[in-house]
Amino acid sequence: MISISAGSDSASGSVAVMDENHSYQAIETILNSLDALVYVSDMQTYDLLYINDYGAAEWGPIAGRKCFQVLQAGQDSPCHFCTNNRLLNAEGKPAGVYVWEFQNTLNGRWYQCRDQAIYWIDGRLVRIEIATDITDRKEMEQQLAKAKALAERQANTDELTQMYNRRAFFNISRQVFHQVHRAGQRLAVVMFDLDHFKQVNDQWNHAAGDAVLVNISALAQSIVRGSDVLARVGGEEFAVVLPDTDIEQAKQLAERMRAGFEQHKIVIEGGEISCTASFGIACANLAELSGELEPQAILEDLLHAADKAMMQAKVSGRNRVCINGQI
Repeated sequence: MISISAGSDSASGSVAVMDENHSYQAIETILNSLDALVYVSDMQTYDLLYINDYGAAEWGPIAGRKCFQVLQAGQDSPCHFCTNNRLLNAEGKPAGVYVWEFQNTLNGRWYQCRDQAIYWIDGRLVRIEIATDITDRKEMEQQLAKAKALAERQANTDELTQMYNRRAFFNISRQVFHQVHRAGQRLAVVMFDLDHFKQVNDQWNHAAGDAVLVNISALAQSIVRGSDVLARVGGEEFAVVLPDTDIEQAKQLAERMRAGFEQHKIVIEGGEISCTASFGIACANLAELSGELEPQAILEDLLHAADKAMMQAKVSGRNRVCINGQI
């Protein structure tokens, strides 16, 4: 309890000093109770002027060092990611609060940082940062992002062959369609179906059939171009969309696949399997198509035309390439 006499200048002065000291102590208590880093650094010299107990416990005392020497790993100059330039306006005045997220280089943990330029008690401009540990949240976000990416891959990937499935084939092919249409190019589709595949399963077993599908898929993938879209669209049926490709070019690619399949020996337990395929081709010159273009419809028309050509290859004796012309 403070006892003072009315009208005593010295007493009132003492009360003012004690109140000011009490305020500083209260502020210090609050800052040191926070479960977050609070520090102040000179915006010109980068000297650390203050760090709370949380920060000192994690990064060590100030000891006359600069902020980048205490808070970051292996820094002998200001950090390239320093946000000081964002904290002042064009007139060099404080520009308000800047919030960002950052993975600390010293302890590897993630922080949400709230940075602001303020005038220090001696009038100079300083940076105050409040950094809250958000590592747990970040790890959860990363796990969710990985799970989402995995789910999307699984939704678009054939489980056995690890190539695109029918769903992905149409989604990606629509994008290719728009690119080809804008460029005024041709678009070709090749469909192929493995010959006598049921006999493979009947003579050997389904594991052997799976081995054939995996091998043929890998071989086909090694032959098509990087811009082509290859997918397993059915049991032993595959389709390829070929951008900027005419009938003759599509036929050459299909012949390379046909010959490659014919020559390829698939080694399984108990022997070797050779597997051929029948191919059908259709092509569209998108620059010549009139009316409003519907990618899905045109792609389905191309697939239907290529499928008819593939059936013709089957009827004609299999292990060959047939062309259904241009739709």
